[in-house]
Amino acid sequence: MTSEGTGGDAAPPFSRDDHDHMGAALALAGRGLGRTWPNPTVGCVLVRDGVVVGRGWTQPGGRPHAETEALRRAGPAARGATAYVTLEPCSHHGKTPPCADALAAAGVSRVVAALEDPDPRVSGRGLARLRDSGVTVDLGLRADEAAEVNAGFLTRLHSGRPLVTVKAAATLDGRIATASGESRWITGPRARALGHRLRAEHDAIAVGIGTALADDPLLDCRLPGVEDRSPVRVVFDSQLRLPLGGRLVASARSVPLWVLCTLAADPTRRAALEGEGARVVPVAADRDGRVDLCAALTALGTEGLTRLLVEGGGQVMGALLGADAVDRLAWFAAPRVLGDDGRPAVAGFGVDRLADCPDFAPLERVALGPDTLVLARRVQRDARPGGDIQDL
Repeated sequence: MTSEGTGGDAAPPFSRDDHDHMGAALALAGRGLGRTWPNPTVGCVLVRDGVVVGRGWTQPGGRPHAETEALRRAGPAARGATAYVTLEPCSHHGKTPPCADALAAAGVSRVVAALEDPDPRVSGRGLARLRDSGVTVDLGLRADEAAEVNAGFLTRLHSGRPLVTVKAAATLDGRIATASGESRWITGPRARALGHRLRAEHDAIAVGIGTALADDPLLDCRLPGVEDRSPVRVVFDSQLRLPLGGRLVASARSVPLWVLCTLAADPTRRAALEGEGARVVPVAADRDGRVDLCAALTALGTEGLTRLLVEGGGQVMGALLGADAVDRLAWFAAPRVLGDDGRPAVAGFGVDRLADCPDFAPLERVALGPDTLVLARRVQRDARPGGDIQDL
């Protein structure tokens, strides 16, 4: 793969060391998932004479930036170093000076960036500033991986809503509970632990009011060592039926709780929930008088959320699939069968033709004792007859 140098000429292919150092930067970027919104999560590795002299990743809340952290750790050793960065260094003044200027001022001789930042405030300007300062710039190394790490940030920029991942713990025949509603536990402890890790890697976790009423969940992260990474809890609650005495509302002052309702919801109920520390966000209703999920996702994007994990129930999942608003699947499959009377993972959604079926491409398969997790991302078929399936 080639890249751009200081003068825009084609550069030689990236070396094995380049690939390895960018891999380390991508791993660092992953540490910020769920903690940096509305900013992207970025990793930066500074290497001089083959030795890593500084590392950094975007800190909680989005500041300081990865480059600032890496430069701080490197100190004078940054002069003459190569910076491996998973996203183009910023070029605009915000709460901190531009990272492009900081890298140039520190004497970094080369910057290898995985991905150009599509934010209109940056969009190539950071790379241009580095080139103008005499820094060699190479772009595009492991770009697909960098785009996956920041898929939430990119989705919010392009679509105005967070990346939506639907999580289900289901039997082999796609059931998430018995007819009576019993669901604890369909999957085993290893699968449940990984489910909590997914929560820690998202900005927010959402359920419908049906799940909130049936399960009285906390929707927090209970993995040892990352309890402080519980995301924003979101409930789609058209008529504000969420109980004031439930665990979600009782914990609203310690872990953020956002309740999305329709514009017609009872203002008295709204005031009561807000009095307990919840945040109520009214949005437009669909034709059935329920929260319009597309409007709800736009509202969440406007608030800065980039990654949303939806854990149920079946009606919410079906509605999101019907709106073509599911970007990722996290499907935990248990080797069990419940049969027709079991509650489906996806309800209220169906297609008449296989050609209309939403398609997902597996990203990863993980064996979790008797259970299996399949992580997949949405793909779409070319509109032409016989067209191939393409990644979104």
